[in-house]
Amino acid sequence: MAAGIERIDFKGLPALRLGAGNGASAVVSLFGGQVLSWTPPSGQERLYLSPAARFDGSTPIRGGIPVCFPQFADLGPLPQHGFARTANWSVLNERSGEGYALATLGLRDDDATRALWPHAFTAELSVLVEDARLDLEFEVTNTGGEGFDFTAALHTYLAVREVEEARVEGLHGYSYRDKADANRIGRDSGDVLLIEAETDRVYHGVERPLLLREYDRSLGINNADGFVDVAVWNPWVERSAAIADLPDDAFRRMLCIEAAAARQPVQLAAGKSWWGRQTLVAL
Repeated sequence: MAAGIERIDFKGLPALRLGAGNGASAVVSLFGGQVLSWTPPSGQERLYLSPAARFDGSTPIRGGIPVCFPQFADLGPLPQHGFARTANWSVLNERSGEGYALATLGLRDDDATRALWPHAFTAELSVLVEDARLDLEFEVTNTGGEGFDFTAALHTYLAVREVEEARVEGLHGYSYRDKADANRIGRDSGDVLLIEAETDRVYHGVERPLLLREYDRSLGINNADGFVDVAVWNPWVERSAAIADLPDDAFRRMLCIEAAAARQPVQLAAGKSWWGRQTLVAL
């Protein structure tokens, strides 16, 4: 599509379509502040969106890049992955030019969020499409008078052609918490990570870029700033069949490689801001 940003209806939900002018595009839902599609200039969709995802404006959308805030997974008393992914975000800024499109969405506390989590905050998600890159920046500001803690993630569902043929490079030597193995702590000792069974790991303190290799294509993944952890998730056969909004064979076509701040909660003082970034580059 041509460079620019247009407001669209995506399966009944308001959304933005970002075009970079070179064939690259992305779709961002205002419900959840969630990227639902990213197509680099090659024309191949690189995010997985479940064919069984629900778009009712209240259920979390299965796929794309959900925003997990102010709680990652079940690491606390809030609903799974917090409330940001089921909140309605507003458009704060739109910019586009030759070869790029940038949109910033915002979320702030209200009666519904304070009933779950009694803190004043603003959150912003900036989405940039440029050439073969998708850049996301997530920023949280404490607008209240007291400090608070949170965990967060960009729960990125990547589309793969066959997960058993995919290779993840860059995690060698890092420790991880393995939820699929009773939360035991392990250390990655292989040159590549292969997905051959249910995988649900949070790697700690990952400081190098990652590479997802498939057949004739690769994807560079760089998590930066506050996102110091990497979550890797694939539900495999039994869990995929048990999840209502995933097809039984969905595990073959998806792999979540997530930018996360999960091992240690972020402590944010009154008036201060925190941010984390994730960059995907189609190679």
